[in-house]
Amino acid sequence: MIRVGTCSWTEKTLLKSGEFYPTESKSAEDRLRYYATFFDTVEIDSSYYAIPDMRNASLWAERTPADFVFHVKAFSALTGHAVEPKTLPAEIFRSVPAGERRVKHVYIKAPELLKAIGRGFVDAIAPLKDAGKLGVVVYQFPPWFHYRPQHLDLIAGYTSLVAGLPVAVEFRHGSWLLPERVGQVFDFLRRHRLACVVADEPQYGSLATIPFVSEVTADVAYFRFHGRNRGNWLKRGVETSLRYDYLYSTEELNSFVPYLLKADGKAKVTYAMFNNCHGASAIKNARALKEMVQNKGRRER
Repeated sequence: MIRVGTCSWTEKTLLKSGEFYPTESKSAEDRLRYYATFFDTVEIDSSYYAIPDMRNASLWAERTPADFVFHVKAFSALTGHAVEPKTLPAEIFRSVPAGERRVKHVYIKAPELLKAIGRGFVDAIAPLKDAGKLGVVVYQFPPWFHYRPQHLDLIAGYTSLVAGLPVAVEFRHGSWLLPERVGQVFDFLRRHRLACVVADEPQYGSLATIPFVSEVTADVAYFRFHGRNRGNWLKRGVETSLRYDYLYSTEELNSFVPYLLKADGKAKVTYAMFNNCHGASAIKNARALKEMVQNKGRRER
């Protein structure tokens, strides 16, 4: 089964574009319900910036059809990113050293704090799991997190913080997928039952980004299409959404179909998620790819 969706349903430039939601869909509930009439899966991006509220997770589950699936991006502290102290749950914030509570960003390294954050994250999204609507937790590691043998242990440690939940790992530095070590990396992911995120992003002939390498390392295959905006991707100071300002062509979308079909032959379910969330690009591309996959399936029956 191949499911196609986007990595946000309320991204601000999508709402501003007016190209998807009808004018009467003004509330969060209306928009999610409307989105779910076109797609059966979505990725939650806001969970990277702050641990979701359990009440919101319950509402997400209630407002979508029975077969709808949510993927949740791991909270930044769980992937080695810096966090804004004020985004931490109150009981965890109080455990942060006093001097670090007043800074703009802090790296959480204390094992007990990380465990507490992991427990809080798992509890927060429990309503999605209980409803049978949780897909994977997306662990997107930083671009400065390069391949090192010891970093494999770090990945195992970070992902163990959400033990019991399915996890997909996304690398953002090309050193992880060099030909001489990609086999070792994939073997590691298989041993730990971690899905490898197959990412499409701009290429520069360097290790600044990762190449498109399609591989299935768990029961789930997970593709993330970021777009190919070479001009903005590495530009310092550019607004985040502008890095993803890219609309895939029909030819580019068609080129992904064989990879999705091959992955789907190995995985129990394959997700194709569009993260080119600027304006309505992700929505347009997701609808087009969904139709391509469906048409391919009809022709083969």
